[in-house]
Amino acid sequence: MARKRRLPLVRREQADRDIDAALGHYLDVSGSAADGFVDALERAFTHVQRAPATGSPRWAHALNIPGLRSWVCTRYPYIVFYMLLPDRIEIWRVLHAKRDIPAWLTEDNESGPGDGGN
Repeated sequence: MARKRRLPLVRREQADRDIDAALGHYLDVSGSAADGFVDALERAFTHVQRAPATGSPRWAHALNIPGLRSWVCTRYPYIVFYMLLPDRIEIWRVLHAKRDIPAWLTEDNESGPGDGGN
């Protein structure tokens, strides 16, 4: 039986900045907290890549951003926001769940899906 080809994950620059900020916070707390965050993020990315359609479309409906999905990191209050595109899975943002999600998501939405957000 042939395996389904996994689409590559591509992080927008803003997602990388989000990750750097969160990691900086956890490094200030403790090395083990930072390691745990990295592990949780890697598990979330692996899940999204294996089963991209399982992410919640809640924010897509709330913000009228068709195709936007989200997946919550295990044991850490961060949400991975992404789009499933024909040739890749684009990670838009990695945001703390207590943030003003609509404001933070729409801050980088002017460029739209598929253009890399640059």
